[in-house]
Amino acid sequence: MSADGAAESVAVDVEARDLLRDLVEIPSPSGEEQECAERLAAFFESHDREVWIDDVGNVRAPADDRALFTSHVDTVPGDIPVRVEDGEPQSGSNGGGDAAEGGEQLWGRGSVDAKGPLAALAVAAVRTGVSFAGVVGEEVESRGARHLVAERDAPDAVVNGEPSGWDGVTLGYRGILQGTYVATSESGHTSRPENNAIQDAIAWWSRVEEEFENDPYEPVFEQVTAKPVSVEGGTSDDGLSVEATMEAQLRVPPELTCDEVREIADGHLEAGHVNWKDAVQPTMQPPRNPVARAFRVAIRETGGDPRLLRKTGTSDMNLYAGAWDCPMATYGPGDSDLDHAPNEHLPLAELDRAVAVLEEVADRL
Repeated sequence: MSADGAAESVAVDVEARDLLRDLVEIPSPSGEEQECAERLAAFFESHDREVWIDDVGNVRAPADDRALFTSHVDTVPGDIPVRVEDGEPQSGSNGGGDAAEGGEQLWGRGSVDAKGPLAALAVAAVRTGVSFAGVVGEEVESRGARHLVAERDAPDAVVNGEPSGWDGVTLGYRGILQGTYVATSESGHTSRPENNAIQDAIAWWSRVEEEFENDPYEPVFEQVTAKPVSVEGGTSDDGLSVEATMEAQLRVPPELTCDEVREIADGHLEAGHVNWKDAVQPTMQPPRNPVARAFRVAIRETGGDPRLLRKTGTSDMNLYAGAWDCPMATYGPGDSDLDHAPNEHLPLAELDRAVAVLEEVADRL
């Protein structure tokens, strides 16, 4: 760090910036990643790396398995005009303090989540010779990561790409439990006092929310968060019954398992049932694992003060941690508060710093 506390200068990384802009200019909402995946594969081919696009659409570039660098190609929907603008210097942002520099900023859907991390990891992978995978479908069902863990052996270490700020390293994510509540009741006059299926759905969810009521004195990361995603209900087509369905999600902290949360939620059922369809376990990586240590050193050498983070959402790292017994962490440029936001943008100087950090991490691993 310099005397005034600002991060040291890092050279403009033209190659990383050009790749990122190309990737952001190609729309790739979940399920429509092919063109963007082809551009990413072409980048590896231009560096004489073995690369192919697998059966589900992942970009696979295996090499030195001392580390697997991986991030996702898909984005959420949204049309943000792609452009580069000059930004004003800031300090103390959620994106990583000194990382919120002035200078050029790339605007566009995916610039932060997660094409900034994707481009940084790809560039660092070709320069250091480590393995790489650009996976699809992370924003929905993580089909790319699921296919990856089923298709290949564990590497020695994993760096997963998501925005953390160039000086931040994410070690923990909550898990997610998803299910569909279904109830049916006989139709009858609305003057009758008995619950119909819609009331049963509302009553069940009210009990679940009360069970997992937010405690403002505890970190959100350490609590279960229960959210209804959609609700449908009404009289059946034949007029003989009332039906109700509710899509529900529960975020699971590392202190619990998805099975434990499911048992608690099922215990509040008095009518209807829940079809539990997806469970991704939480993960909390040790702060002294080799990947976290490598990041701390690399960030300091690049002029930063490392921050260790825990995220309240869920990422592909949860799946990797559940399948592979190896050290890992999640890292990437960008302010995660801009994930999915209409003003999503990335300071390009932060991309430059992230690539420098990742190259050092790969060398240390």
